[in-house]
Formats: sequence, C-alpha cells, structure tokens
Amino acid sequence: MARVAAQVIVLNGGSSSGKTAIARCLQAILPDPWLTLGTDMLVEAMPAAMQESASGIEFAGDGGISVGPQFRAVEAAWIAGIAAMARAGARIIVDEVFLGQAASQQRWVTALGDLPVLWVGVRCDGAEAARREQARGDRVTGMARSQADLVHQGVTYDLEVDTTSAPAQECARAIAGRAA
Repeated sequence: MARVAAQVIVLNGGSSSGKTAIARCLQAILPDPWLTLGTDMLVEAMPAAMQESASGIEFAGDGGISVGPQFRAVEAAWIAGIAAMARAGARIIVDEVFLGQAASQQRWVTALGDLPVLWVGVRCDGAEAARREQARGDRVTGMARSQADLVHQGVTYDLEVDTTSAPAQECARAIAGRAA
C-alpha cells in the first residue's frame, strides 16, 4: 500500500464508529501538530434555529437526519474554510459522516483540490455501533445503526479500518503508517 504525504486525513464513518477516538490517537502519535475538525463541531456551532428546521438540519426520532439549503450553504463555507486552513499549512484530521455518500465525498474533493489527502473509511458493525450509541447516551437512538453502512456507499478510500473489535490506537497506527 502506498504512503500519502497527507496534509489532510479524512475519516468517514457512521455515528459511534470510533472516528473521534481515532482522531485523538492520531494527534498523539503523528509528528507535527494536527487539528481535528468534525461535523459535530459544525452542527454545534450553528444557531439553535438551524438545528431543528427543514432548512437547517433535522434529527428524526428513528435516527434519520435530513439537511436543507441553509445547512448546505453553511457546510460549503465550513469545508472551504478547512481547505483554506490546510492550504495555509495546517495539518487537519476531518471527522466526517458522509450522509450523501459519494456526493459528500465529492464536495470535499472539490474543495481540497490538489492538497494531499488520505481518505480513510472507519467501519463498525451496526450492532456494535448501536451498543456504543446506547452507552454514550448523547445521540438519537438509531443513528449509529442506520449510518453504519450507508455512509460508505460509493465512497473511495485509500485505507479502511474496522473498529468493531480493533481499538482506536491500533486503527490510528495503521492510518499513521500510511500518512507519510
């Protein structure tokens, strides 16, 4: 497997798949400082009015998520801002959930342009992700199971890791081994 002199590492996986834990481990083992920015931060930064509206983002009782035009506009600015930070020299780990599958990845590909990116799929069995979701208690029940496979459909990766039984540290070491 080829190594990538990454400026950006994109971790894509469903809710409760272990992306954030892997990102924290990567920050500890990679040389140079790496910033972690994720979709949860974007949602938390949005005004409350956008967090439960059809034009913003809505979380259904069954774990489904729908986004509207205001969300897409803010998301586009968020992605462009992260790309600008990387172009300015920051090394960035993106903690993402590609709800739009290949279209979500394409938004990032377009924004990141010629920056060196390591694309990583973070997989976790739906039942295990649901167990973690329940234990966390801070997610809408059903989100983890519904996203476990959905977010990977049509997405292309340089590397995939599976956190169903592998700890975050082990997955991070595998990723770090590919990020030159």
